[in-house]
Amino acid sequence: MGQRMKEWVADFRRQWEIQSMVIPGVVFMIVFCYIPIYGLTIAFKNYTVIDTLSSAPWVGLDNFRIILSDEYFWDAVMNTLGISFLKLAIGFVIPIILAVMIYELNMGRFKKLVQTISYLPHFLSWIVLGGMLITWFSTSGLFNQLLLELGLISKPSNILLDAGKYWWIATLSDIWKEAGWGTILYLAVMSKIDPTYYEAAKIDGASRIRQIWNITLPNMKTIISLNLILTVSGLLGSNLDQTLVLMNSQNREKAEVINSYVYRMGMTQGDFSYATAVGLGVSIVSVILLVTANKITSKLNDNQSVL
Repeated sequence: MGQRMKEWVADFRRQWEIQSMVIPGVVFMIVFCYIPIYGLTIAFKNYTVIDTLSSAPWVGLDNFRIILSDEYFWDAVMNTLGISFLKLAIGFVIPIILAVMIYELNMGRFKKLVQTISYLPHFLSWIVLGGMLITWFSTSGLFNQLLLELGLISKPSNILLDAGKYWWIATLSDIWKEAGWGTILYLAVMSKIDPTYYEAAKIDGASRIRQIWNITLPNMKTIISLNLILTVSGLLGSNLDQTLVLMNSQNREKAEVINSYVYRMGMTQGDFSYATAVGLGVSIVSVILLVTANKITSKLNDNQSVL
């Protein structure tokens, strides 16, 4: 151990200019990520705004027992899982398909135009996009006017007030915003594929679909597996900004997700201990999902762990 430490010190001295660039990031992580971990003790206390972290009385697992019997929490869990599984089933595949389509384009200017248009929604906040959706889905908005012109409906209605349609609205609007941005990593990987593979496939008479299936997708296996692991680990997390913008009193029963529930209990109702307990439980389950997904993908990738 002593020899390793000496080698580490010697390496640090040789590269101290480069190594010192990491120090601000390390300090940032310690101050904003590790020190606040002590605040998780609130989950095991009855904390109020007049208490300090040390003076609040301990209540053990009482907050977690309340969670298990809280029907509103379980409603939020069901909504979170429903929206997340829709995003996983649809939103995970679309960036891959879009990236392949962009990569296959031969016209340089048109290719850049498609990329720019697909990236653009990512840079708009949910405040802007939410306002656009609220306007479009109103009774006099673009969506209803289009359906009326096509003869698909006889009477306009505000779709955002229909709780039964909210999961699809949340899923499709999130895909619209992030699908283009999600192609960046895939396009970067595809740009590194040796073009001689495609030339050999052409000589053998392989069609473009066959080339994509046998060359492009196998070379993207690692990054696809990594994105799948991260997506699965975030199944219990939802886009809080999107929810707060699109949720209203009419669709709340289907729009309330865990993040918005924690926000409402902690910031609105002031039950900080309960909100912290919910957040801690979700984090633990997310870590379990992360490890499980990594194990499964490593088995599918010949026991090569992605993480």
